[in-house]
Amino acid sequence: MKDSEILMNPNELVRFLKKDPADFTKEDIIRFCEENGIEMVNFRYAAEDGKLKTLNFVISSRGHLDTILSDGERVDGSNLFSFIEAGSSDLYVIPRYRTAFVSPFAEVPTLEFLCSFYDSDGKPLESAPEYVLRKADEEFTRRTGCTFKALGELEYYVISPRDDLYPGRDQKGYHSAEPFVKFADLRDEAMLLVARAGGRIKYGHSEVGCFYNDDTYYEQHEIEFLPMPVEQAVEQLIVAKWVLRMLGNQYGVEISFAPKITVGKAGSGLHFHMLVEKDGRNLLVEEGRLSPLARKMIAGILDASDALTAFGNTIPTSYLRLVPHQEAPTTVCWGDRNRSVVVRVPLGWIGADSMTRDANPGENGLTADRPSKQTFEYRVADGSADPYLIVSALIVAALRGIEMPGALEAAENLYVSGNIFRPEFKERLAEFRQLPASCVESAEALEAKRAIFEENGVFPAGMIESRIATLKAFDDRGLSERLYGNNDAIRELVEEFLHVA
Repeated sequence: MKDSEILMNPNELVRFLKKDPADFTKEDIIRFCEENGIEMVNFRYAAEDGKLKTLNFVISSRGHLDTILSDGERVDGSNLFSFIEAGSSDLYVIPRYRTAFVSPFAEVPTLEFLCSFYDSDGKPLESAPEYVLRKADEEFTRRTGCTFKALGELEYYVISPRDDLYPGRDQKGYHSAEPFVKFADLRDEAMLLVARAGGRIKYGHSEVGCFYNDDTYYEQHEIEFLPMPVEQAVEQLIVAKWVLRMLGNQYGVEISFAPKITVGKAGSGLHFHMLVEKDGRNLLVEEGRLSPLARKMIAGILDASDALTAFGNTIPTSYLRLVPHQEAPTTVCWGDRNRSVVVRVPLGWIGADSMTRDANPGENGLTADRPSKQTFEYRVADGSADPYLIVSALIVAALRGIEMPGALEAAENLYVSGNIFRPEFKERLAEFRQLPASCVESAEALEAKRAIFEENGVFPAGMIESRIATLKAFDDRGLSERLYGNNDAIRELVEEFLHVA
């Protein structure tokens, strides 16, 4: 790492050890603990429900700490994953040193680690979500020679008692500032804590959703991250959701990542931006426009988009969000700067390199040649997703698109230049496939396309079968028809899944 990156890095371990987290060693961790009075270690790991689980250790000696870091510990896998039977359920959890951070919430100095799962033979657990992502990432690099990077946009609601002082405007909360937004301080604190935990944050802001329901106030926010190698991109999302929930508990408010709070109000998505690099160069741009590689990847994602909902939209209320005119996609297509599509290509600063000089006429210190920021964005997923699995599935689909015959033609046929719901696109709208409208339809799509994800053993067959069974268990065919106009049914459903995500 450069000295400037160390000096301004918010992670205490980076500043102390003066090295990139990827280079942390066991001896580094022990030295940090000794010289900074660390008394406890927490192992954290994401189970099937996507929430972080915890195993706490009190450090009793240097040798004890060495053993914890070297050997990990045993856990009961049958209580973490539905596909593991109680008769033979022991798993190992092993800390990943690069994920270490000082707990922002513990009363005594405590070091946190994210962990990986291993089976009885000491092999990575094939069905562990974090290992599925590792396999997908390695397969992409093996077959392309490139690095896949991603960033998440984490949307959530803060639910609190009604406050009529400087009230927010209904569904007009986008980028509102205090005092018309009430929980910017919670968001700012969360961003700082996530950064200290190793997250690379782009920015935070209030989102569209803002409304009152009797004595309750609902306020929507978003935290967006910087592009990272995919394992780190997912880890920072997992930590961010934990941090936000912990802060919500301290503030006495509820934090919900649920896809829908109520019908007619903005839902919360979990959008993912993607790019591909080789030798530090962004390959999404070629000769000042979106490259053929990017368009092939988009074609692959669109081809698998119905099945992708099985990983990204996993509860019944997911499909209350995927409705027209709510800035959420329903139709399988893509476009530029377009929020009604499955894949959006946002502004990427292509050909727009003189703006800062125009705004600052006296500035002469700008670097002329900077890396391309171009990405493309998958807009379907929501907070019910397991980030490990949806990113894995996106990588697999994108890789298939790169190798798929006719991918460029498919991308051209699925491109739209404006809001697909406008009257002038009515005929084209009828030509496109629709995304699933329920968990059951999502399961059926995955069943039909499971071979895409099982290729080369990235997604184990048992995991796919478990996902299909879980989705079908909701038995929610006709969900929209049953719920629309039935406010009591909507309220009950939303309440049931408010904190599942």
